[in-house]
Amino acid sequence: MGIFVEAEVTIRLSILDRSRTRRGRPQAEALRDTVRFAQQAEALGYHRFWVSEHHGVPGVAGSAPTVLAAAVAAATSRIRVGTGGVMLPNHRTLVVAEQFGVLESLFPGRIDMGLGRSVGFTDGVRRALGTEKEAVGDFGGQLAELEGWFTDGPRPHSEVHARPAEGLRIPAFVLANEAGADLAAAAGAALVIGGLNGEERMLAAVGRYREAFRPSSWWRHPYVVVAGNVAVAGTREEARRLLVPEAWALAHSRTHGVFPPLEPAEETEARAMTERERRLYEEGLRGHVHGTEDEVAAALGALVARSGADEVLVTTSSYDREALLDSYRRLARIAGLPAVGAPVLTKPAPPA
Repeated sequence: MGIFVEAEVTIRLSILDRSRTRRGRPQAEALRDTVRFAQQAEALGYHRFWVSEHHGVPGVAGSAPTVLAAAVAAATSRIRVGTGGVMLPNHRTLVVAEQFGVLESLFPGRIDMGLGRSVGFTDGVRRALGTEKEAVGDFGGQLAELEGWFTDGPRPHSEVHARPAEGLRIPAFVLANEAGADLAAAAGAALVIGGLNGEERMLAAVGRYREAFRPSSWWRHPYVVVAGNVAVAGTREEARRLLVPEAWALAHSRTHGVFPPLEPAEETEARAMTERERRLYEEGLRGHVHGTEDEVAAALGALVARSGADEVLVTTSSYDREALLDSYRRLARIAGLPAVGAPVLTKPAPPA
C-alpha cells in the first residue's frame, strides 16, 4: 500500500516541526523534543526536517531557526535539515547568508534554506525586531540580494564578501501563499505552498510558478513542495483528535491575540466556547488530511496526482507527542519509506 498510487510516482516526504510548547511544560522541553523528533524522523526515512521562526509567541519555542537547525543537524547524520523558514524581513541578508554558510560548512550537503516574508505577530514584536508590516513588500529584492552574497553577484556593498557563504550552493525554498508563488518563480527558488486548504487557488498558483520559473544558482528547474497537516490513526476520530489542540490554539489566537501553548484534546472538547470561538475552532479542524491509513493514502495520493508535487511537507503538531509520533510512523509506513535514509525517487532527481 502506498499513498502515491494514483500519481504512479514516489514522492519525497518531509517534516516541519514548530517546537510547539505544551501547557504546564517548560519551553526548553519543546526544543529538546524537536531534536529527538528529528532523530526519530531520520530513522523513519523522512527526507527533510525543518524548524521554524516565531518571535514572542507563548505557544512556540523556536525563535532562532538557524541555531536550532545546527542542533538538529549535529544530532542526526543523514536527514536534510533546514528552516521553514527564516523570515527575511526580520534580518539583514548578509547575516542570513553567513549563518547558512556556517551551517553548510559544518554539515555539507545536508542544509536547506527555507525563506519566508512574514513579520512579527504583533505590533510590539515588529517594533522589537526593527521592522514594519510594509517590509514584506521588498521580499523579491531581498531574495535577489541574498543570492548575490552566495554568488558574488549584484548586491549592496560589493566590496564586502559573505564568509563562508560565498561560493557555496545551498538550495533555497520560498514559503508562499498563492501570491508569493510568483516571487518564488522570479527568484528561481523551490516553492513551498499550503495545499490542503483552498486547493483550487493552490493549483492555479503552482501552474503560474512552473510557467514563470527562471533558473537560478539555487535551482535549475521548478520544484514544488505541498505543505499541510496530516494525521493518521487507527480510526478517523482518533486522527481528528490529533488536530484538536492546534485548532483551538489558532481559534484562541484569533479571538485573544495570543497564540497559546497546546492543551490536551479532551480539555478543548469539553471547553465552553463563545460563538465566535466555536466557529473559528471548527474552521481550524477543516481542510486537513486525516483518517485511517487507507483514507490518508487515498487523499494524499489524489492531492499529489492533481498538483504534480515533487514533495509533501507534513506540518502537524499536537499535545500528545506519543500519538503524534505514531501518526508520523503510520504515514512513513503507508508511504513506503525505507527504515533508514531518504525515500527513493522514481522521478529525475532534483538538485537537492
